[in-house]
Amino acid sequence: MDCGRKNIRGRFLSSSACCLLLVVYGFIAACASTQDLDLLRQDVNRLQRDSLSAKSDLDSLKEKTTGVAKEESFNVMRMNQAEIQSQLSNTAKDIQILSGRFDENKYFLEKTLKDWTSEMDLMKAQVAALERQMREMKNRLALLEGQSKLQGESLKEQETGKKAEELQKEIPPKEAQAVKPATDKLTKYETAYSAFKNKRYKESREKFEAFIKEFPQDELADNSYFWVAETFYNEKDFEGAILSYETFLKKYPNSKKASAGFLKQGLSFIAIGDKKTGTVILEQLIERYPKSKEAEIAQKTLEDLNKKTVKKKK
Repeated sequence: MDCGRKNIRGRFLSSSACCLLLVVYGFIAACASTQDLDLLRQDVNRLQRDSLSAKSDLDSLKEKTTGVAKEESFNVMRMNQAEIQSQLSNTAKDIQILSGRFDENKYFLEKTLKDWTSEMDLMKAQVAALERQMREMKNRLALLEGQSKLQGESLKEQETGKKAEELQKEIPPKEAQAVKPATDKLTKYETAYSAFKNKRYKESREKFEAFIKEFPQDELADNSYFWVAETFYNEKDFEGAILSYETFLKKYPNSKKASAGFLKQGLSFIAIGDKKTGTVILEQLIERYPKSKEAEIAQKTLEDLNKKTVKKKK
């Protein structure tokens, strides 16, 4: 590059000298001899050739320089583009990772919110049922206080109980066991169930409650809790039924009648207009007891509810 620039400068000076000689030639043309003029013309021609050669070299140098600059610019641009592409690829990966984490957190939050909502709805329904049951209890107490005949009968029963206790003390332990055989509890259970079959639901409920109180650890206690809930359900006291089924399911979650308890509790919620909670309970029934008859009924009930919802939307 430096050698080329020196040649260009030398030729540029030669071109300038040519011009100067032309000027001088103008002044001395009148007095110069023919031989001198020929020599001068030769010098001028030589200088012109040198000038043209210098111009050609200059143009060639410009082209080479321009090509080098373009290639360097292209290389720099290509490196920048590769770097930008790498950054974009890394950014895309980071976005994908963040998107996956966001979807996981979103699913977890939605599931947690759904579970909390279902529990809240169930608790609200239970509170409402408890309030109604409390009102019924108050009414019953008021009715009992106003009935003097019941008080008289209660006194008689107490006297009879005292006499029975006195007689039992006089009887030896083995004979006392004979007075109250094992069949006695079966008779009480069957009497309560017979009242239920004859649709005397209030009487049946009272007898089953008495059986539970007397034999709380008996193998028939879980059935008794279930039939108490059934008496409320058949009386269309759905709020009382919800609470009774809940008590039964909490005490005996592994009972053979647990699937029936879930079904009736879910139907009770639907009956009082709380379809959302009822749907949740029926779905739990299908999940826990998928092969039971109650699961089939629950599935059909859910399908009917969905059809009604679609019709309303239309």
